[in-house]
Amino acid sequence: MAWENNDSLFRRIVESSPEAIVFSDQDGIIRLWNAGAEAIFGYGAREAVGKSLDIIVPEKMRERHWEGYFRVMKTGVTKYGTDLLAVPGIRKDGSRVSLEFSVALIRDGDGALMGISAVMRDVTARWQKEKEMKERLAALEAKGSGNPP
Repeated sequence: MAWENNDSLFRRIVESSPEAIVFSDQDGIIRLWNAGAEAIFGYGAREAVGKSLDIIVPEKMRERHWEGYFRVMKTGVTKYGTDLLAVPGIRKDGSRVSLEFSVALIRDGDGALMGISAVMRDVTARWQKEKEMKERLAALEAKGSGNPP
């Protein structure tokens, strides 16, 4: 089997990943949106590319999101370089999704910051199970102490 050039291989990896892979430029405009992002958020690439990240950031979190985003664009530094982040997102149908993701600052050949890439995973089902287990545990603890839940 002959290997293709790296650009073609990289493109295929990104396009076929079940995780959402999104790249946004310095202004927070989506420039890359893979099939995983489409599956998680419900927007096709043609709908998402060229739009603001606001399409996936819940309205009540936007001010904080943009404050941090533009600080990173100005300084070229993020404190989340190797951390796994957990935040809510919003789907095209308006439903909420729980996300875990990592970010990477993307620079051009001269080192100038081009934007941010994020690799995101939908953890809604796990988050819901954990929430239910915590509620059950709290109810059992309250029952065991003689206090009503």
